Amino acid sequence: MQWQDRRLLDLFGIDHPILQAPMAGVTSPQMAIATSEAGALGSIAGAMLSLDGLRQEFQLVKQGTSRPFNVNFFVHKPPTVDDARDAAWRRKLAGYYSELSVAADAKGPSRAAFDGAACELVLEFKPKVASFHFGLPDKSLMQRLKAAGILVIASATTAEEARWLEGEGVDAVIAQGAEAGGHRGMFLTHDVSRQPGTMALVPQVVDAVKVPVIAAGGIGDGRGIAAALALGAAGAQIGTAFMLAPEARTGALHREALKKANDNSTTLTNVFTGRPARGIVNRIVSEMGPMSAEAPAFPLAAEATQPLRGPAETRGSTDFTPLWSGQAPTLAREMPAGELVKTMVRETGAVLDRMRR
Repeated sequence: MQWQDRRLLDLFGIDHPILQAPMAGVTSPQMAIATSEAGALGSIAGAMLSLDGLRQEFQLVKQGTSRPFNVNFFVHKPPTVDDARDAAWRRKLAGYYSELSVAADAKGPSRAAFDGAACELVLEFKPKVASFHFGLPDKSLMQRLKAAGILVIASATTAEEARWLEGEGVDAVIAQGAEAGGHRGMFLTHDVSRQPGTMALVPQVVDAVKVPVIAAGGIGDGRGIAAALALGAAGAQIGTAFMLAPEARTGALHREALKKANDNSTTLTNVFTGRPARGIVNRIVSEMGPMSAEAPAFPLAAEATQPLRGPAETRGSTDFTPLWSGQAPTLAREMPAGELVKTMVRETGAVLDRMRR
């Protein structure tokens, strides 16, 4: 496949303008290796890993491939704990705690933001790309990454956010449409109801910035990649389509939910973590949200909801599992990640050929 637009290929040193999304809890080193070996940009997700866990993933990927790969982090500002709000949220969850025999004060793990220690680890292993969600890290950390020759990219959910990212020195912008699964990367706005879809967002971001734009949201096959390129994007970031790959850490119950889902199975909800994220509607989303003004700020809400997940899953239930998914779950395919990349490349080529006729 000969790509006419080589901006991302030359920037990242890859063969195909496809980025495997760094999905925390789903992405594995094996997925990143397979994707990168197939000529796309594989990714690992640092958002929920300890430093030791991140080091292990870096080591595995470095041992498995010499091709470029990406590491992703959240860069949220740690919130001020509001004891009254937390207590009120736990009171709303009290019935669930009782039903599942979970202690009312049980706490799940939180999510750490990118900091100096994580930066040191990135500088040690020097991935080709570091990507960020919810904005960018402190300027001093950005400068250290850039000085080491590490490319920096980040998510934007509006043209305004894309312009801000470009002004801060990113090498490319990920235009995340409302269709995308998982957490919204929004950071200059909080009104999720006004988030544009991929088809509307991408050309406006392309017009707003000079750096390459990577389309994300609802893209799961060659048709979507070709559409992104037609809109002016230099490539596409793809997440949900990889979630049924054998290399994915997607749990068995989550896999089954994805297989049963369709185009109207998902919604944006903040009940799991405190920030809007797209996932398949389940009991807690229906009963507590999908958007709740009472949920504690990200990531504090997760400390209260996460303890419900394990006991429910033990009973075979996904009532309290964050079933992250984009709006195109039916495009997810049960095939190895490397084969999926090759298949999408062939599909894209076929679509582009038809468009040229």
